[in-house]
Amino acid sequence: MQETILILDFGSQYTQLIARRVRELNVYCEIHPYNDFPTPGPEVKGVILSGSPFSVRQEAPLQPDLTHIKGQLPLLGICYGAQYLTHFYGGEVMPSETREYGRANLAFIDGDNALLNSVNTGSQVWMSHADTIKKIPANYRVIASTSDVEVAGFQATDETTFGLQFHPEVFHSTDGKQIIGNFVHGICGCSDSWTPASFIDDTVARLQVQLGDDKVVLGLSGGVDSSVAAMLLHKAIGHQLYCIFVDNGLLRKNEFDAVLEQYQGLGLNVKGVRSAERFYSELTGVSDPEKKRKIIGRVFVEVFDEEAGKIENAKWLAQGTIYPDVIESKSVKGPSATIKSHHNVGGLPDFMKLKVVEPLNTLFKDEVRRVGKAIGLAPDILGRHPFPGPGLAIRILGDITAEKVRILQEVDHIFISGLKTSGLYDEVWQAGAILLPVQSVGVMGDERTYENAVALRAVTSTDGMTADWCHLPYDFLAKVSNDIINKVKGINRVVYDISSKPPATIEWE
Repeated sequence: MQETILILDFGSQYTQLIARRVRELNVYCEIHPYNDFPTPGPEVKGVILSGSPFSVRQEAPLQPDLTHIKGQLPLLGICYGAQYLTHFYGGEVMPSETREYGRANLAFIDGDNALLNSVNTGSQVWMSHADTIKKIPANYRVIASTSDVEVAGFQATDETTFGLQFHPEVFHSTDGKQIIGNFVHGICGCSDSWTPASFIDDTVARLQVQLGDDKVVLGLSGGVDSSVAAMLLHKAIGHQLYCIFVDNGLLRKNEFDAVLEQYQGLGLNVKGVRSAERFYSELTGVSDPEKKRKIIGRVFVEVFDEEAGKIENAKWLAQGTIYPDVIESKSVKGPSATIKSHHNVGGLPDFMKLKVVEPLNTLFKDEVRRVGKAIGLAPDILGRHPFPGPGLAIRILGDITAEKVRILQEVDHIFISGLKTSGLYDEVWQAGAILLPVQSVGVMGDERTYENAVALRAVTSTDGMTADWCHLPYDFLAKVSNDIINKVKGINRVVYDISSKPPATIEWE
């Protein structure tokens, strides 16, 4: 039985960050909507209420049912969670007279309180609230204050219920990890048993029971998620796992052969399927980005289904779905709008009569990489940049032709190889080249040219939700630009994208 911290989500931008901080302490946790969560079983050792963009004072406020939680399990409310525990249990929350956003310092700390153990007066915290707690319930006591906010933290005197007006989960709260550790380890009594090794052991054992002697089909992409999923399944069921790697003609230069060779070196049972011409045929004359995505998705499913149909008595489809995909694809009444409808979540066509198994759907991306490292996955697969599912099709603005793909593959190869040989690849979260539907005048030798332009894109990020353009050295950009123009026929101009996300997305389409 895995010890668990339950996190109830009220729509805060920081909810996933709470979960990441808890897991960094080697404690397992799960995020559930505030209005749709399971009744806590014996494995649940404590509960955290997240912040929210909403107010407890609004008409129809967000109200969870804490019948089986408050007073029975350790409970920590953060920002909105703290205001909820005040407003609905006898206290008072009002609009802030002095809005406190950003850095603040704790002017008073109850040093004897278990939640604030080893936190000193003056500790920097991060505030982000328009309401403030004016009056705490009769059975609460203040355990922390700033110069502007009297009730920065509180505890119920007769139960292990706590509230914090600030956000301990963000980097700017300097003792935030200590505070969260005090809660999950000291107050909830969790051990630090959530490790890559324990995840591998538990997952392999669960997969063996779940799958038995059934055959499983997995579509490999060459990326981290599907590769780690394959390694876990291979460890659990061996050659009952059948992997299919489809070449849609939109991969990077030489990627199909290189990745296929890597997989076979890992002992995986992999079949490579070359289908480039089929994809190109379906994409002929199509320029709309969404139509391109849908065509690629449909043709991939058709090719995959044909190949899976050749595997007699296959019962399961394995997918590399990870935890953010699950969270973001779950629509919540009120706070969390669905951020994206991920192709791995709920995307199985009706005609594919296979049950779905998702070995990684409780892990964040960084945890997937740690598990991959622990299970022995090759470093060059583990460290690979994210690559879009539709591949180079959404990096070619306009319609798709084999010649455009060839040009972009050559440009991309020079750019990515340059990052690697210059020691810059691991400093970049994602990089690629975009073929623009723009031609410009140039001069090569004594001749006038009128050829294509490409944009290079490199960003830094932690999760892809936000990203900043990468400040690559000018000398490096100059060399790459020169190499591209000299070596790739059809290109006479290179530009570098210095847009951040938001407002720009990482991909151009």
